[in-house]
Amino acid sequence: MQAGDLVPDQHALADLGVRVRTRLAADPDMYRIATSPVELFAIGDFIDHEECVTLCAMIDAVARPSSLHELDYASGFRTSYSGDLAPRDPLVAAVSQRIDALLGLDSAIGEPVQGQRYTPGQQFKPHNDWFYTSEGYWPQEEARGGQRSWTAMTYLNDVEAGGATLFTQLGIQIEPKRGALLVWNNALPDGRPNEATLHAGTPVVRGAKYIITKWYRTREWR
Repeated sequence: MQAGDLVPDQHALADLGVRVRTRLAADPDMYRIATSPVELFAIGDFIDHEECVTLCAMIDAVARPSSLHELDYASGFRTSYSGDLAPRDPLVAAVSQRIDALLGLDSAIGEPVQGQRYTPGQQFKPHNDWFYTSEGYWPQEEARGGQRSWTAMTYLNDVEAGGATLFTQLGIQIEPKRGALLVWNNALPDGRPNEATLHAGTPVVRGAKYIITKWYRTREWR
């Protein structure tokens, strides 16, 4: 913790919040979704059709049952298949750099781009992307780069039915749309973790859902 922080990485989270929100607010292609408790933005056609098809195939090649710290696939909390995409692949590197440039963030604080695939019945129950610093996993995550600041998530396909992203405390449900990017701040303006970012990947009913996600920390990712 830095001097003056009430919670770990508070000053860094507040600073990253100012920098990214200012940049996104000045982008004419970026749409801010009207919800005061969470800074939530969207942009359409961030990834084109051909790129989406290629990324879906890459996800199929690396996908394994998802886990979440102490919770494994069998818990039923997160039942997607997921995997990190090869960072040196030209397309993955280009998309990752495109996200960095959009948010104005240093690539060094970004985690590897992760791909996720959901088939009928699979879901991710309500969760926050930021880390609970009272939990046993926190020392490991603190050493790997600290608290998560911003999330950037892109839908790679239109889903036949189900698979929406539901912000449970906001009453906002976003349907998957191929190529669309969602961006949100996991912290409040003062740098404390934002409880209202609680969100879920609702169960897919028909078809499949493919997404890629990039999370940013407060310090260099290790």
